[in-house]
Amino acid sequence: MLKQLSKKGLSVAMVSILMLGVLSACGTKTEPAPNNSAAGGDKTATTGDKKPADQPAKTEEITGTVTASGSSALLPLVKAAADEFMKKNPKVTINPTAGGSGTGLKNVADGTSDIGNSDIEAGPEYKDKGLVDHIVAVAPFAIIVNKDVTIDNLTKAQAADIFSGKITNWKEVGGKDQKITIVHRPDSSGSRALVKKIVLDGKDFTKDGVTQESSGAMATTVGQTTGAIGYVDTPYVNDTLKALKFEGVAFSKDAIKDGKYPLYGIEHMYTKGEAKGAAKAFIDYIMSPEFQDKKVEELKFLPANLLKK
Repeated sequence: MLKQLSKKGLSVAMVSILMLGVLSACGTKTEPAPNNSAAGGDKTATTGDKKPADQPAKTEEITGTVTASGSSALLPLVKAAADEFMKKNPKVTINPTAGGSGTGLKNVADGTSDIGNSDIEAGPEYKDKGLVDHIVAVAPFAIIVNKDVTIDNLTKAQAADIFSGKITNWKEVGGKDQKITIVHRPDSSGSRALVKKIVLDGKDFTKDGVTQESSGAMATTVGQTTGAIGYVDTPYVNDTLKALKFEGVAFSKDAIKDGKYPLYGIEHMYTKGEAKGAAKAFIDYIMSPEFQDKKVEELKFLPANLLKK
């Protein structure tokens, strides 16, 4: 009987073990494989540093400080452009100063300035300095006189004789009996160099008269001095002055374009080597259609491409 019970208990135990196995198998849950969209989402989540292919790259913010020195004739344009550029790029500072074209060329060649502004081309002394020229505008110049001067026109010969000191009284060119006071710019001035080349054919100015360091000071002095004569680019011409005709022609865009008015300068912004960083961005802005087509003539300059064939 004990033997029978033992066999019976063994059978019950084996059945119990089998039942437990079945129940265990039934209780195991198999997770479904994720579909493609879920898998793609998981992949994106784990590689969050990658941008979708159709998302444009973020434009790098322009930062830095740019120094620009030189031509006082070009200064009004550079200042206006700097103000607009800094509004668009608040992390950039543009510091424009005058000093004359010669100073600007020397400063950029020496690395003192990022940009050298000049009314004239860099001379042969800068040939090996690695300067790169950016032509940014055409600047009309005018021979200016105090408003008490009664004449309205000078021929080239008359202007040359005045600036060289041969003519010293306005009555010699059809004006009233009045002493002529010449207001000069310093030797470093691009304006002086242009007048010397175009009006005096390279001959020297008289040493008589007074000298002013900037176009603004030139305009102020002529406007305040009886019988005075000088020369400035047209942005400095105001109602305290009289701009004379030259060879019977008044300055204008069409007169310059047609070759009838020769008193103008080509305005240059030089960099040492190719422009980079904020300096490049600033020059690019000045050369952009936005500035050339809309702002340049408002500032009494003419677009850089005016004389291109």
